[in-house]
Formats: sequence, structure tokens, C-alpha cells
Amino acid sequence: MEELEGWLRRRIRMCSWKQWRRPRTRITNLLKLGTTKRQAILTGIRRKGYWRLSKTFATHTGMTNEWLEPQRGLSIRQLWMQVQGYASSIIRVVCASS
Repeated sequence: MEELEGWLRRRIRMCSWKQWRRPRTRITNLLKLGTTKRQAILTGIRRKGYWRLSKTFATHTGMTNEWLEPQRGLSIRQLWMQVQGYASSIIRVVCASS
């Protein structure tokens, strides 16, 4: 399940990178997200593929997991836990202990 979550996060990073298109836009957006200037420039001007660049240090420091949460909605793991009944049992345990 964790491998699938990681793959989805990387896929979302790749799609965002692809939407930014121009190197100037990529550099500007990475800087807005908190990546260092050097890393943003080096990553923004690279000519490698989208999938490869979605795994770089600059994209991970800029597009953090916290940034990705609103981008992807619910996680697969949370949905699976709800379907299997884990989420409701956790809530019952927490409510019972209070």
C-alpha cells in the first residue's frame, strides 16, 4: 500500500512539473514552494524527462507531502482503511478511552 502511495505522490509531482512547461515558470514556482535558488535553477533548466525530474531533490523539497495533500484529495491508504473498517474501530477506541 505504501508503494502505491509513493507512486501516486510522484505522479502528481510529475503532472505539476509538466503543467509548468517553461523553465522560468518552473524555477519561479519551485522558489515559491521553498526550494533553494541554486537547486531551483539547476532543476528548472534540466532537459530530462518529467518522470525523472519528479524524483529530484528540488521537487521533493518544494512539492512536499503536505503540499501534495490538497492536490490529490484522500489517500488510497485512508480509503482502504475505511472500507476494511479500521477507521471506525480506531474512532471507537478513542471515544471509549475518553
